[in-house]
Amino acid sequence: MWAAGDGHAYGVSVSRVTLPRGVGSSYEVYVNGVRQQHGVDFVRDGGELLFRRSLAKEGKLGFWRWISLFLGIAGTYRQNDSVDVVYDIDGRRVVATGLPITPDETGEEPDDPHAPRTEEEGSDA
Repeated sequence: MWAAGDGHAYGVSVSRVTLPRGVGSSYEVYVNGVRQQHGVDFVRDGGELLFRRSLAKEGKLGFWRWISLFLGIAGTYRQNDSVDVVYDIDGRRVVATGLPITPDETGEEPDDPHAPRTEEEGSDA
């Protein structure tokens, strides 16, 4: 089980993901489509999720990198994680996809172990 204070003493990096407004106590978390377990893969600290590993989004592609990808000259092998949260609002199931990831720069973990695009499941949007 993941407890406050674990990680930084052993050089483990922590990544933070801000939850959308309205996420209550019942929700599901996925990283790259794989369901994550609370207390094992992440903990909740107020309105944020903290992961005991480095998560990252691939930045914008430069002109030449984009051209090389377009022409099939080179691929991209940069880390590009996606964090998604499934939760209920007023009885409707909502999926927040591609939540922003920020590395924890404070070096501290939470004391309490407990702007994204949002889409409703089944909608054509």
